[in-house]
This record gives sequence, structure tokens and C-alpha cells, in this order.
Amino acid sequence: MSALVAIAQRLFYAIILILAVVVLNFFLVHLAPGDPADVIAGEMGGATEEVMADIRKSYGLDKPIYVQLGVYLGRVLQGDLGQSYFYNAPVADLILGRLGPTLLLVITALIFAIVVGTFLGVMASRNPTGIFSNVITVLSLIGYSAPVFWTGIMLIIVFASAIPLFPISNMYDITLEGGPIDHVIDVAHHLVLPAFTLGIIYLAQYSRLSRASMLEVLGSDYIRTARAKGLSEPVVVGKHALRNAILPVVTIAGLQFGGLISGAVLVETVFSWPGLGTLALDAILGRDYPTIIGILFFSSMIVIIANLLTDLAYRLVDPRIRAGGHK
Repeated sequence: MSALVAIAQRLFYAIILILAVVVLNFFLVHLAPGDPADVIAGEMGGATEEVMADIRKSYGLDKPIYVQLGVYLGRVLQGDLGQSYFYNAPVADLILGRLGPTLLLVITALIFAIVVGTFLGVMASRNPTGIFSNVITVLSLIGYSAPVFWTGIMLIIVFASAIPLFPISNMYDITLEGGPIDHVIDVAHHLVLPAFTLGIIYLAQYSRLSRASMLEVLGSDYIRTARAKGLSEPVVVGKHALRNAILPVVTIAGLQFGGLISGAVLVETVFSWPGLGTLALDAILGRDYPTIIGILFFSSMIVIIANLLTDLAYRLVDPRIRAGGHK
């Protein structure tokens, strides 16, 4: 099966999965208690029954749920995610406006977790019974067990209050004057605590995973053969062992990309980061059905695309998969 055929199959399954996700999310959101018409009327300072009826009619809330679903699916196929009840703006514009900060936070946290976690795991595998390995194991368990919101609050108390090294909230300083480089540095300064908070849990997982994977690979016959040939230890570990040991890390990183986005909701709330997480929270509190469904739909697409890219990355990292894909 060629690589193009395999990718085409995955794309077909991805479209079916996205459609199922849209339908399921639509019903789950609409089955939740509460009436968005009440929220809209509350923003107006109250309304009579006639006004409430007009609100439901103007937003299509007076129609049966299956009719609302059909109308929504038709709009989605045209690239229209609907109009926000809460913000009175197109949902697609709201999501695109918040997408950049969320991707910046998530990708930074993911890169930090993979690089540092893999490095710590590889170093711990060199001497699995040593003090360094035991310390990494204990710290990994602590990092994995701590709730992300608790970690964020502790970091704010220590590094933004007791030792004021980093900003406590927002993505940038609106009063800052300077050139583009100054603004990039300012955003990076604001990014440190949220990215560390989001990445610390996954760093713990990758360090444990890469340690276990490296221990298994280092005990393989081809590693012993490489050492018997007189290859240096950095070449054996870096070129031969790490390339195979990192495959589980690549797989888990792709699968956990969606988890990072969901975890970003709490992190963005704690640090007032202006991304999809805070948008989702406001939409939930405001019973903003189109925005909630739009965010879920967009998040699902990101997860599916991330899984597809993971498959492609797996083919690049492991030559055995590339060879098997052409049989």
C-alpha cells in the first residue's frame, strides 16, 4: 500500500470522525440545562415573553433540535460556524482571533516537555539505579500528580508574588513602548509561567517514557554489536539508541496534543491568557451554543490533524514503516 493511499484513507476516516464529533457535540451541548435566550435577555436587562419569543425565533431556537442540527451542518459545510449569542460576532472570527495565543502556548509547552523530558529520561537511563535516576523518577511522579491549576497558582505565588520575576497575567504589556524585538521579548516573558505550568505534567510523562524506552533499547543486540565495533558511547546512544527509543515519545506527543489544548483551558484561566480556553469558559458561562460547538469542532480538527502528522512523522523517524508502506 503506498503512502498516498494510506494518507487518503486516513483523510476519509478523519472526515467521518469530524462529522460524528459535530453531531455528538451538538446534541450534548443542547441537552445541557439552561436556555441561551435567558442569557441574551439578561444582557438586555430583562425581556417580556414576546421579546423572548422573538429572540428564540431570530436565533432559530424555536425550531426542533433535529432541524437546528440540519441547519447547522449545512452552514458548517459552507465554512460558517454560526453567530455567537454572547459576543454577537461570527464564531469563526472569534476562534481565529484566539487561535494564535493558544497555539503559541500549546506548542511551546509541548516542545519544552518533549525536549527536556526526553533529555532527562535518556540521562536517567544511563545509570538506572543511580541517585540522578531516582531523583528524576520522584520529580516526575510529583509533576504528573499535581493538578495543573494548583501548579499554576503555586508558580504565581512564588515567581510573580514572592519573587517578582515574571508577569502574573495576560499575554503582553499594553503599556510597553518599543520595537518588534521588544514586543517579542515581552510576549516570551509572559509565556514562561503558563508554558511551564502546562508542560510540566507532560514533561514528567516523557521523561518516564523515554527512560523506559531507552533501557529497553540499550539492552538490544544491535546496541551491543555497535559497542563491540568500538563506536563511542555518544554515537551509540545518540545515533543508534535514541532514534528507536524516541518512537513512543513521538506517538504519545501526537496523541496528547488534544489533551494539551484541553489543559490549556485551565492554564489560560489561571493566567488570563487570551486564547481559546478563556473563550470557551466565557461561552460556557454565557450558554453560547454556537461558540461552544465551534470550539469543540475546531479542537477536534486540530487533534485529528495532529494524529495524521504523527503518522507521517512516524514514517520519517522509523525507516521500517516507510519500507512497509510500499509493500
